[in-house]
Amino acid sequence: MMHRLFRRLFTGLSGRLLALTVCFVMLVEVSIYVPAIARYRDSYLREQVVKAHLAALALQANPDKGTNDPLAMDLLRHAGAHAIVLKVPERRMLMLSDRVPPSVDDTYDLLHTSLPGSIRAALTTLVQSDNRVLRVIGATPQDPDALVEVLLDETPLRRAMYAFSWRILTLSVAISLITAALVYIVLQLLMVRPVVRLTASMVSFRDNPEDERITVRTSRRSDEIGVAERELATMQGQIRQALRQKARLAALGTAVAKINHDLRNTLASAVLASDRLANIDDPEVQRLAPRLYQAIDRAVALTSRTLEFARDESAPLRESVFRLRELLSEVDEEVAAPDAAPPEVAVDGPGLDVPIAADRAQLFRVFSNLARNATQAGARSVRFQAEAVDGLVRIDVSDDGPGIPPAVREKLFVPFVGGGRKGGSGLGLVIAREIVAAHGGQLGLLHTDGAGTIFRVELPMRRPPAAAA
Repeated sequence: MMHRLFRRLFTGLSGRLLALTVCFVMLVEVSIYVPAIARYRDSYLREQVVKAHLAALALQANPDKGTNDPLAMDLLRHAGAHAIVLKVPERRMLMLSDRVPPSVDDTYDLLHTSLPGSIRAALTTLVQSDNRVLRVIGATPQDPDALVEVLLDETPLRRAMYAFSWRILTLSVAISLITAALVYIVLQLLMVRPVVRLTASMVSFRDNPEDERITVRTSRRSDEIGVAERELATMQGQIRQALRQKARLAALGTAVAKINHDLRNTLASAVLASDRLANIDDPEVQRLAPRLYQAIDRAVALTSRTLEFARDESAPLRESVFRLRELLSEVDEEVAAPDAAPPEVAVDGPGLDVPIAADRAQLFRVFSNLARNATQAGARSVRFQAEAVDGLVRIDVSDDGPGIPPAVREKLFVPFVGGGRKGGSGLGLVIAREIVAAHGGQLGLLHTDGAGTIFRVELPMRRPPAAAA
């Protein structure tokens, strides 16, 4: 249990949020520390200048003592300086000094400082390992007209800066841990736990999507987490319903396949019987025989299409290179209605002579189906117009029929529903769209009204190397 908890803490979203919070807080503390240590160094040096000025004033109060007097040495040690020089207008006085003042390694003027310069000087002090002697120039509040120069060792300054840095580091770590803990708790309650719950629900739903008990628990939150919970719950319900419907359709498809198999055998017997009827010289039989043939043919076609759709098996594409003009010119022979005059079929457009690679038999089935639907709906003419646009061959199939009723348009491509023609299966357009989609194209209704209907077929211009010429 503890192992999983620690693993989740350091590898999960919670641990990452905690680590990022600590890093960001420490980054902010570093950005605060750099100018703070520079200001601390300046304050330390100003305090040393004030001490040096007080030592110089103490010596001025006893002018009979020399600079080598033990009192002067005590003042120098108290000020932490090697030498103190007091400058007043129009004169310069050496007030206190060691017997042999050391050489100066660097000079720092407190009267002309800037933040970048202070930061640079502070970082230089921190990285030093040896002692340096600094000459510090500054003014004091007691006498603004006087300047004080003092020679100081850098080591005490560096030690004080190290102590200050340690205090800042300790405080920063404490602040970052407290802030990270508070942020962690808030994020854990507001984000991590809901996300974990969503993830667990998705995993459980993936393992057993049909289990009604596996549904994410929604809340009243109005933010993105609440929206995600409600949408996930809705999606789980919809998928569960779709799976149930799919299972029922699969069972129904199996039953339909069996029924169609038996029905085709029955229709085959009916065909044999109708062939015998054709040999009878009775005028009434001769008049009714063609209608019987047509009814049997429609029943056979309906059972074949239903069986093919129920199997949900698409035939593999047998691509060949051909031109649409050659294909569409053959459609005219297939669309003549048996009980009416054949429609006029027109084929034109610059896209007819573009060589394409496709399954000729399946595309012939698509276009003959569109033309036959128009003819059976009452159209007297059908026109195929093709053009090449942006790598696509666009074929518009238009007719002058009565148009498609609004109620039929909404379910035009729904199996067993669309079509609207009496005696139709509602599978012709569905299968035609699947064939076009298998070629990487699209089939859709472009326009329809009382003056006619236009379907648009778009096929990609896929040219194999042999057809490129």
